[in-house]
Amino acid sequence: MSQKKNKRVEKEECDEEEPKYEDDWHIWTDPLEELSEIEDAFEADDENRLHGKTILDVGTDCVKPLYIALRFEPDKIVGIDERLYLFAQDLAQKSKLFTQTDIQFYDCSLFDDEKLQKTVGNVKFDFVLVSKTLHHLRTGKCILRDREGTKDHKCRDDEKCCVYEFKKKEVFERLFGYGKRVIVYECFYPHEKDKDKVRGRGGHFTVKEWRRIFEHLSKNYRVEMVEPLRCHLDEKELEKVIAKLRQVDCICFYIERR
Repeated sequence: MSQKKNKRVEKEECDEEEPKYEDDWHIWTDPLEELSEIEDAFEADDENRLHGKTILDVGTDCVKPLYIALRFEPDKIVGIDERLYLFAQDLAQKSKLFTQTDIQFYDCSLFDDEKLQKTVGNVKFDFVLVSKTLHHLRTGKCILRDREGTKDHKCRDDEKCCVYEFKKKEVFERLFGYGKRVIVYECFYPHEKDKDKVRGRGGHFTVKEWRRIFEHLSKNYRVEMVEPLRCHLDEKELEKVIAKLRQVDCICFYIERR
């Protein structure tokens, strides 16, 4: 009985780690829908193009860069992620048939300084796009023990059952090390399991976490909200944004240094 149970646990863990492709339609349609939310965060020219611009796509879904290339025609898009789709390099190669934008993908973490240096060097991109990935950039301690009702939480060696703290100052400074404008698009479903969880870095942001993030950003950067309402984020507008977050399932904004 114990042996069968162990095999079942191993299979479940393996299923969590392996990317799923049975829902292929959504791999292509979801990025198209997200692009309609994100496009206003780009600084396009009078013809709604990004000629001469470059983009670093952190946590790339590999599909959105193609749509951005077709829609805005930037010079270059570099996508990085710890687990690229198997079709990533094939898409990058075949994209040359449809667009002049140079699209490249690398299996690389934002926190892997050595690999990033070899991948992008000291290049400063015009835009850093963080789409449905910000909540994965958790590097702090496990926070489940501090949450109500989880005081008996025990961290496993593989950390899959944990959720890390989001170190906002460190993450955003790192993002600005690679780009002039950081664009953030996030979906959050508080009542659903985050299927895209990587080690302990899953867990969609709670409203309390968003408040702490926006308080930090508004004090240190210029923050422009795109969705769910368009405004310049300051102390006065913060409460309106927080109230809106309780009514929607996605948010989009961009930040720049002052």
